[in-house]
Amino acid sequence: MTRWVVIALASLLVAATPAAGQNPKPDDAFAQALFDPQLVLRHAQDIGLSAAQRRTILDELKATQTALGPLQANMTEPALDLVELLGQTRVDEARVAAKMDQVLKIENEVKKQQATLLIRIKNALTPEQQARLRELRRAEASDRKPED
Repeated sequence: MTRWVVIALASLLVAATPAAGQNPKPDDAFAQALFDPQLVLRHAQDIGLSAAQRRTILDELKATQTALGPLQANMTEPALDLVELLGQTRVDEARVAAKMDQVLKIENEVKKQQATLLIRIKNALTPEQQARLRELRRAEASDRKPED
């Protein structure tokens, strides 16, 4: 049980950081449907991103980063408390469960903020730009695959 909670905590802390720059796994339908802001900005010229679209995306990024800062800071103390609770010789399951609920509540809000950002980025793009980004993302992913 303790090992699972430590692994879950580590996953939470990693998941709470923005996934910018990562390509989605082929089986991740959520990530396949949306576009990482770095991908969009890296290929701005390739997809014909207008100045207004770029400004919209950068404004959304700034707003999300502003919102995520306090959330991630608010998660630090409960996460550290959780680690401390788990480090005790005898683990109080009720206290761990309560602290885990606190951490998960904040993580849920972080994920909502991140999803909102990705949705707003997608909505700022034309269908043609979205199609081109999917092609570019596939090409990047195939370029990174190790050759057998």
